Amino acid sequence: MIAEKMKFTALSPLVQFIQKSTFSSFLLFFSALLALILANSPANTSIQWLLNQRIGFTIGEFSVYKSLLLWINDGLMSVFFFVVGLELKREIIAGELSNPKNLLLPIVAAVGGMLFPAFIYLAINYGGVPEAMNGWGIPMATDIAFALGVLYLLGPKVSLQLKVFLTALAIIDDLGAVLVVALFYTSEISLLNLSIGISILALMFSLNLLGVRSVFIFALLGIGGVWLATLLSGVHATVAAVLAAFMIPADRRIDKSGYLESISELTKKFKTANKAEKDQYLLSPDEENIIGEIKRISKASISPLQRLERSMHSLVVYLVMPIFAIANAGVVIESNWLEMISSPVALGVGMGLVFGKLVGIFGLSILGIKLGWYRMPKGINTSMLLGISFLAAIGFTMSLFINSLAFNDQTFIGQAKMGILMASFFSGIAGYVILKKAEGRLR
Repeated sequence: MIAEKMKFTALSPLVQFIQKSTFSSFLLFFSALLALILANSPANTSIQWLLNQRIGFTIGEFSVYKSLLLWINDGLMSVFFFVVGLELKREIIAGELSNPKNLLLPIVAAVGGMLFPAFIYLAINYGGVPEAMNGWGIPMATDIAFALGVLYLLGPKVSLQLKVFLTALAIIDDLGAVLVVALFYTSEISLLNLSIGISILALMFSLNLLGVRSVFIFALLGIGGVWLATLLSGVHATVAAVLAAFMIPADRRIDKSGYLESISELTKKFKTANKAEKDQYLLSPDEENIIGEIKRISKASISPLQRLERSMHSLVVYLVMPIFAIANAGVVIESNWLEMISSPVALGVGMGLVFGKLVGIFGLSILGIKLGWYRMPKGINTSMLLGISFLAAIGFTMSLFINSLAFNDQTFIGQAKMGILMASFFSGIAGYVILKKAEGRLR
């Protein structure tokens, strides 16, 4: 039992995130279902009133007041994107994305999986209502938690390479979504606030180079400086979250050899620290000091990036994303629901997610393999790649997020939600069935 616990705690943040995604996918599904039920119940009026309440603070002449819904979408989702940024930086520095050979395929797949859905949406909505054209970014996104959750339902025999490939694909996709939000879904920009945010970001970068490793200092500058300034600038605050994550130090105060040497010396001191003490239950002051030093050295041997990554995953998958889903996934299903489903917006989102991801990810991946740009990753075959392409069409959280930015008209927002929910449900089932059959053939 002890060995099993040690083995579990030694897992990488990526593997822990994959495992947590199993339960989080059920939690997200439950949150979405709850949002739908509440949206079509008498409680919806009270919920909408609550979400539209303005909350904020005033310090002297400075004040910030936003609706609760905006704090959820700009605040809580910034936490989500901060963790995505940490994950991406770690993967680029020392993970699967650090090897250029492993990087090309997920990049091509992710780019194809963003472009083709947007093209399909625009083609379906071309010539219609001008505001409807703003929704082209909605089907570009992949929900990493839902997609990994469905994949993990297949059991432990699914190759880690398959999970890593989907994770890399989804992370690159999320980064692309951040760029789309920054470039195309940003309101009027305040150059003063934007300059302040960039200056504080430069300060964080300088502190990183100077060897500052205090998580508190980086959190204070990231939240109270970069995030708040970016929020006030008009650029979406989630962009600041990713940039701030890239400023978090990834190196350690104590390297492996220094850690082993220090621990060895402290272990020897601990063995001889209290030979005269009879009490087997209480530690002597010397022993307590030695254990405290071991804790300090152990903490210094782990980079701030890894400490934040490990500690914040649970917050994101168990709190941030469910709250976001409850606040955004509700759609009022009225008597004209067939008209909603068949609307250009719903069809553009649904077909963009399903067929756009399929053509963009599976099509471009196979084309690149045939042309010799890259090789099929070990542990993955053509059927698995097809299944992964369907799982990547689960837009949900990210698509709902961009939907909240793309439209002001509640009719379009509702239609897009219907397209997201239908496409995500269909793609999840199709991906699961295809991967289940592919797994069965490998046995």
